[in-house]
Amino acid sequence: MKLKLIRIMALIIGVIVSIIVELFVEGGILFMSILTILLIGVIVSYFKYPKKVKLLGNISLAVGVLGSFIGLASALIFIQQVGDVSPAVLAGGLKVAFISTMYGLVIYIFSLGLELIKR
Repeated sequence: MKLKLIRIMALIIGVIVSIIVELFVEGGILFMSILTILLIGVIVSYFKYPKKVKLLGNISLAVGVLGSFIGLASALIFIQQVGDVSPAVLAGGLKVAFISTMYGLVIYIFSLGLELIKR
């Protein structure tokens, strides 16, 4: 029974990790890497510099939004060059543009949670 539970947990973790890696690559290596470094900074600062947790969370949110704006701008430039674009392609581009914002928002919410735990 215990072995079966471990296998199920390993399967679930494997699926979650594959989704995270797929979103990481799809969201753009540059901004997703910067946001991951900021996430590590939030975790480390919780233990070493507790007053910097909220600041790093705010920076993560700002970087995520900046990544989305840059992604939207490049998508709009592409649409202008191509001309007629199908709604499916447009929806896919918008989805990709907002991945970095979602990741930055998750880091921001995580930093707020750490801030509440610290008090």
